[in-house]
Amino acid sequence: MVEYELTKGKGRVRIHATVNSMGSDLVVRIYNRNAHIGAVAIGDYDCEQERASVSVITRLGHKDDALAGEAAYLLSKSIKRAVCVIAGVHLDNITSEEIDKILANTRSAISEIVDVCNQQKHVN
Repeated sequence: MVEYELTKGKGRVRIHATVNSMGSDLVVRIYNRNAHIGAVAIGDYDCEQERASVSVITRLGHKDDALAGEAAYLLSKSIKRAVCVIAGVHLDNITSEEIDKILANTRSAISEIVDVCNQQKHVN
């Protein structure tokens, strides 16, 4: 997978994701129209122990760590390779309902990325 882009949701809760290969690893950016670097998460998969682990770095004052961490964990556990997720989603006066929708849209995007990665694994 050299590059893959997708969009989920509408209006204020729309998110975009881009996926790029970096050797056998994956770099995923998750953002909205107010794109920025809010948090970076590295997901790694240990084949011997069959488990994923995640490390997250968050910028001061940002709350993108939950989004980045969950995405990195789900991706690395599902595709069994190293993943770097850069997340930056910002909405002024965000509501709890909008947060839930953004998380749901992100999970939908992650699921699609997993499907694409698994399809390509069977092709190669």
